Amino acid sequence: MTKTRKPEFRPNDFVVYPAHGVGKIMSIEEQEIAGFKLELFVITFEKDKMTLRVPTHKATEIGMRSLSAPDVVARALDTLKGKAKVKRAMWSRRAQEYEQKINSGDLLSIAEVVRDLHRTDDQREQSYSERQLYEAALERLTREVAAVAGTDEAGAQKRVDDVLLSRAA
Repeated sequence: MTKTRKPEFRPNDFVVYPAHGVGKIMSIEEQEIAGFKLELFVITFEKDKMTLRVPTHKATEIGMRSLSAPDVVARALDTLKGKAKVKRAMWSRRAQEYEQKINSGDLLSIAEVVRDLHRTDDQREQSYSERQLYEAALERLTREVAAVAGTDEAGAQKRVDDVLLSRAA
């Protein structure tokens, strides 16, 4: 039995975990679980006050990845400038698709959700569930933009807001 080890992740690296967004690898530790020795990434999500332990051999299989390259961030911000593509399907089906896109961890998919659910002041009010999905997608997007740019989340939030407002103008 060969172990597939991914040396690309090291302590103090920022990574994207699909279901939780941007986190920081604090350490790599070994633990014995059910009689097996496992090497684990210890990832903290500061904003959520959460620590996650991910087996190193499963990291890429579950979709954990490094931060997006700056050109991917630029493409994601360009995606925000596009016209919202709202399907005429029932809300429950659309909500499910949005949720899948958010949890995919793919920055471009998350940007699509932000674009599609963004409302300007002159548009109709969002429902509670629509707003929840929008805010979740917006938070994931701004966290990754901030981590890639090496700025704080407020600066990244302003950058994303500026792109969304320029689209409305």
